[in-house]
Amino acid sequence: MIQQIDYSVIAVPLVLALVAGLVLMLDAFLPSGGRTRTGLGLVSLAGVVVGLGFVVAQAVRGDGARATFCVPESLATAAGPGGEPACSFVVDRFTLIFAGLVLVAGVVVVLMSMTQLAMGGIPAGEWYFLLLCTLVGAVTLPASRDLIMLVVALELVSLPVFALTALKRYDGRSSEAAVKLFLVSVVSTAVMLFGVSLLYGIAGTVYLSRLAAVFSGKAPAPGVGAPETYSSLLAAGPGLPGVVTVGLVLVVAGFAFKIAVVPFHAWAADVYQGAPIPVAALLSVISKAAGFAGLILVLVTALPGQAPTWAPIIAVVAALTMTVGNLLAMRQRAAVRLLAWSSVAQSGYILAPLAVTAQTGAMAAAPGITVGAGAASAAGDVAGAVGASVAYLVIYAAMNLGAFAVVMLMSRTTARNELDDYRGLAFRSPVAAVALAFCLICLAGLPPGLAGLFAKVVVFREIVEGGAGWLAVVMAVNTVIGLYYYVVWTARLFTPAEPVPAGVRRALPAAWVAVGIAVVVALLFSVAPQLVLGMTSLSASG
Repeated sequence: MIQQIDYSVIAVPLVLALVAGLVLMLDAFLPSGGRTRTGLGLVSLAGVVVGLGFVVAQAVRGDGARATFCVPESLATAAGPGGEPACSFVVDRFTLIFAGLVLVAGVVVVLMSMTQLAMGGIPAGEWYFLLLCTLVGAVTLPASRDLIMLVVALELVSLPVFALTALKRYDGRSSEAAVKLFLVSVVSTAVMLFGVSLLYGIAGTVYLSRLAAVFSGKAPAPGVGAPETYSSLLAAGPGLPGVVTVGLVLVVAGFAFKIAVVPFHAWAADVYQGAPIPVAALLSVISKAAGFAGLILVLVTALPGQAPTWAPIIAVVAALTMTVGNLLAMRQRAAVRLLAWSSVAQSGYILAPLAVTAQTGAMAAAPGITVGAGAASAAGDVAGAVGASVAYLVIYAAMNLGAFAVVMLMSRTTARNELDDYRGLAFRSPVAAVALAFCLICLAGLPPGLAGLFAKVVVFREIVEGGAGWLAVVMAVNTVIGLYYYVVWTARLFTPAEPVPAGVRRALPAAWVAVGIAVVVALLFSVAPQLVLGMTSLSASG
């Protein structure tokens, strides 16, 4: 069997992978120095921009979903429902939204990295190579449509981050953060692989479309006889439903580690604080986006028929995550640690709409996520829930990256980078203070940062319409709690303070460009929220 590869479909990860190899080669042959560091950063930035150009071209083309790495129709046992071939890599609207988010965030992170590397002490070639490898995994994961590719892509997102965290040599906090992140990732991968093996053992397939068809009883389970379906398989073995539930819980737990939701959140603050700030920004946006993309694909695409099992779990986890994250953020005095716990709380808001998908009655894959004809007829409520989560994630990414970019600027003036160090920032650097204040107000959901308010309203409305009133109350209470630490930090910016000692290092232009991009995007979402809401609306016609 010879598989035909459509290189136009895999153009985005292919370009990023080629640029990663080019950066490593240039670093090996060019002399070390400031010009080489800057040149490698510009090459990496160009690669990310070219990849983003391919995403835009694929979106503008609008020719529907395109797939590659497909199993031929002649292999009936591996084909998807209705005789359609099962594919491992699919580019559709869902994929393009996440790829665009990852690459725009990647531009900001590369610009922040140029400022970080200008401080010295970190090898530029290895840094940009590992960063680009992470982006390859992050754009591949939302396009993955089988369990094996999901796991491989998720590891490609995670593994380079260990080294990126530890590249700040002779720094004990960075080494400690890298070890913690490594141990957490190893445990989460082992847990997820165990769950994947259980699901594969029951369904006899790794393709998401096939898993949905088998577990809903619409297709025979390979290897158990052509006339048998999952329903008859359950009748023959009363212990099997428990195995499916265990597999489901283990897979969800694996993704929960990656996106730092309760009770798998304890690593976040220490890792964020110990890692270089660009890596913390990467973890809070790019890694989180990839984790949510995989979680949505598994829950809504592969296991929609098990929604009565996983929806209550997601609801409880979302409520605990937003509550714990906000309460712990209130006690922080370091800027990065506060943003870390804020990121945990935001994960709860992003997760909440997925908890109401069980209210639709007949579960199937969300429209806009191409999984095959049998699962593509999902209820509109499911599409609304997924769209609300994705919309919140996109808006959150802009707000959070802006805050991290300003924190990156401040890291050049103070070693501790605590909240008290921001006192009087408006009198020392008005532009940085206004940018940070706007991002914090957006995260709080207060005017004029209307982007955060619109995001919370969309999620809140979806939860209420889904019938989860108690979860809506929890979210409302947590929104009020979150106001406290965002407003307190913002107030410090405009509080008079003692003059800063002389000798403060000036920030590189790249850092200001990163701040500008993030703030402009957040401002655009505040002025025209229909841009992101329309883009992330996974409607049946999309």
